[in-house]
Amino acid sequence: MRVRGPTWWADRGSLFRFHFRSEETSLVSTTTREADEAATGTGTHVPRSRIIFASLVGTSIEFYDFYVYATAAISVFPLLFFPAADASGALLASLATFGVAFIARPVGSVVFGHFGDRLGRKATLLGSLLTMGIATVLIGLLPTYHQIGLWAPAMLAIMRFCQGLGLGGEWSGAALLATETAEKGKRARAAMWPQLGAPIGFLFANGFFLLLTIWMGHDSTDPQHDGTFLTWGWRVPFLASAVIVALGVYVRVKLEETPVFARAVARGEKVKTPLKAVLQTSWRQLIQGTFIMLATYTLFYLFTTWILSYAIGATENGMLGIGYRQFLVLQLIAILFFAAMTPVSGALADRFGRKPFLIVVTALILLFGFTFNAFLAPETMGTGDGANLGLMLVFLIIGMTLMGLTFGVQSAILPELFPTNVRYTGSAIAYNFSSILGAAVAPFVAAWLVQNYGVAWVGVYLASMALLTLLSLFSTKETRDLDLDTLSDAPEAERVTA
Repeated sequence: MRVRGPTWWADRGSLFRFHFRSEETSLVSTTTREADEAATGTGTHVPRSRIIFASLVGTSIEFYDFYVYATAAISVFPLLFFPAADASGALLASLATFGVAFIARPVGSVVFGHFGDRLGRKATLLGSLLTMGIATVLIGLLPTYHQIGLWAPAMLAIMRFCQGLGLGGEWSGAALLATETAEKGKRARAAMWPQLGAPIGFLFANGFFLLLTIWMGHDSTDPQHDGTFLTWGWRVPFLASAVIVALGVYVRVKLEETPVFARAVARGEKVKTPLKAVLQTSWRQLIQGTFIMLATYTLFYLFTTWILSYAIGATENGMLGIGYRQFLVLQLIAILFFAAMTPVSGALADRFGRKPFLIVVTALILLFGFTFNAFLAPETMGTGDGANLGLMLVFLIIGMTLMGLTFGVQSAILPELFPTNVRYTGSAIAYNFSSILGAAVAPFVAAWLVQNYGVAWVGVYLASMALLTLLSLFSTKETRDLDLDTLSDAPEAERVTA
């Protein structure tokens, strides 16, 4: 790297700037040494088990926080924060605030992506975790509509926005931590660890709510506003986030920078403005990545958020009227299939390639969309106490199995689309813009379709999203054998020199 001589700083009259540039050069030299040590196995080396745990625990916490809100958005917030003339209106208002986070997530991807590509993966991961964790705890402390009026839903929306900011930066950082430290030929298997955070977070969040409703005798079909659960019990899962966030911070503080990023910095490939650079060099990959994730996101939030509202919703509104606790048990069983298929996805993607594997899985999702009426129509499923819970469990298991297969490989294929110096920003933007198209609107659109056209059209909606994903997959190249260290092509003017 170039060190500017005394003439440079003398001409500008700034000894401080010369000192700063020299210190930066020293830092780059240190980073180069650490990168070389990581590549050769000499020097300090972070055990693989610690990397796995750090990538897994962070996303587990993040998804726990996200699912706690999603569950409350169906069963708690319509009653306490969004009073309306009818239950359907309150539910739609609550789901609208659920979608606020997805608007925030692209903003978070740009903000955290900028620092992730400029300062490194480690520091950015800590920032994203704290952002979402603090917002989640504050939700547990909010007064309700009956206490402060419209300020309550307004503050809830702000905290939800902050949750979205944090998750917007979390996933990409965790995925890069896993992929940029992976062994050759095992990148998808390594990348699936942060993906396991989704089912783990779901199990903890919904399991927590299930235990609380049993303990406090809460019945979603006949909620008591003065009951223990709606008075204060619903706050406990949000407040408990503080403990697990502290654990996540502790684990991540002990990490080192990924060797791939360290070597990119040492080669002078860090860029001044990652957002500008990724739009210049990788705009096609941004579009491809956004639509590659589309079917996954749509399926994900239909089966974790909308299905809950449809299952426990009132029969007079065209829904099934199943008890909240009964349905939650079915969801928790089905999520185990999601967790089991996630590592299978990584292994199969390493063996057969990302593109052919995802094409097959996405085609199955498309076909599955046309079965919704056969499974979920009230005349088929039954309603209330007469609902066929076995049929519902089969439906959930099929959906969650497909979810694990399509979700597990996303943390490999999206980072592989982008150069090292804009990888954090690029993969985060693609992932989170897809969240707007495939997740933010999915529960709302599905609820509207049920009310106006019937549940079969929810399946058609899923199938149409899967078709868009298939078209994107056919337009991409296989990325399994790409060397992440060689993917750097930002314009020279955008690079940061020392």
